[in-house]
Amino acid sequence: MAREMDTTSASPRTTNAPTREELLARAEALVPVLRARSDACEKLRRCPDETVSDLLASGLLRICQPARFGGYELGWDVLCEVSQILARGCGSQAWVGNILNDHAHKLGTFELRAQEEVWGKDPDTRLSASFDPVGKAVPVPGGVRFSGRHRYSSGIDHVQWVIAGGHVFEDGRPPRRNFFLIPRSEGTVVDDWHVMGLAGTGSKSFEVKDVFVPAHRMLDFEDADNGTGPGTRANPAFVFKMPRHDVAATGFVAIAVGIAEGFLAEYLAYTGVRLSRGERIAALMGTQISTGAAAAEIEGAHAIYLEAARGAMRTLARGETMTRRQRLQTKMKSALACQMALNAVQKLFNAAGGRALFLDNAMQRQVRDLYAVAAHRALTWDSCASAYGGFLLGFDGA
Repeated sequence: MAREMDTTSASPRTTNAPTREELLARAEALVPVLRARSDACEKLRRCPDETVSDLLASGLLRICQPARFGGYELGWDVLCEVSQILARGCGSQAWVGNILNDHAHKLGTFELRAQEEVWGKDPDTRLSASFDPVGKAVPVPGGVRFSGRHRYSSGIDHVQWVIAGGHVFEDGRPPRRNFFLIPRSEGTVVDDWHVMGLAGTGSKSFEVKDVFVPAHRMLDFEDADNGTGPGTRANPAFVFKMPRHDVAATGFVAIAVGIAEGFLAEYLAYTGVRLSRGERIAALMGTQISTGAAAAEIEGAHAIYLEAARGAMRTLARGETMTRRQRLQTKMKSALACQMALNAVQKLFNAAGGRALFLDNAMQRQVRDLYAVAAHRALTWDSCASAYGGFLLGFDGA
């Protein structure tokens, strides 16, 4: 479908960065490559090494990385567009690409000393994460001792560092929620990713036991959530001031919309020549109506979520802070767009007939992957809609 013109810009320090249009073209070129690897990716239960190499070579893992380490510091909306395109080829591989960018962005908000520790020798160093605050940290001189078992760390097979969520427990004070940056070598990867959708993301667990984390490798949750982490002083580009909890959801729904676009392309090719008892299915008015309605829903989902992401970037580019309403609205629109994409694909899959159920048909994998994206807590429709509705009605829980 047609792509709108970008309304954001890179930091003045990133003049050598590729343009948005160049990055989208590179992503387009990878779509058939990812599609060809999609079956192998699912069987591996992780992203193929070749795909990570391709993403690195194309610069598609530098979109939101700080410029001081060779990144492009482009808007989050550009990352969304790239992720959406890649997901037309394979949802799992696109998910890993999005996640690796996401965590590079997050590292850019840690103290500069932590960023230098990760990227100082190799700016291609990668991170995975598990943000749920399940870990426990106890203060010691210079930092904390940290332990925890953390789930859903997408792409962990391809990284050298991990970010883990947890609380600091200190006598006489309420627990403080933080993120902790840890070398992957100091933890243990647990191969427990056996799932029905997004199987190729390799979203395994990892466990750390009594690891020392220095203070400069800790990030306060509130600072991270509000875009006020200490790294924003070293990296002043507007994208690092993004309130992550609400805006990051647009990156996930981008993949949902991209999967839906890929599914629609498969469905059109499949249905265009399909016969049932000698009758051409594409000639039926019911088929034409359901196809047109589904395509409109996917196009609408694209427009809704991407405008929300772009609106957030425009606000930050002006040096303004996103309002509570805008933050909740951005997340609600992400969940709405995901539901629209899911609804469209469900209707088409139900109309595709029995041959779509076979494991050699790409559509069944795309449906499963889309269900998995929609299961992410950031896109849960009931909670996102109720939070926004509660705000409008004066029952904001913030």
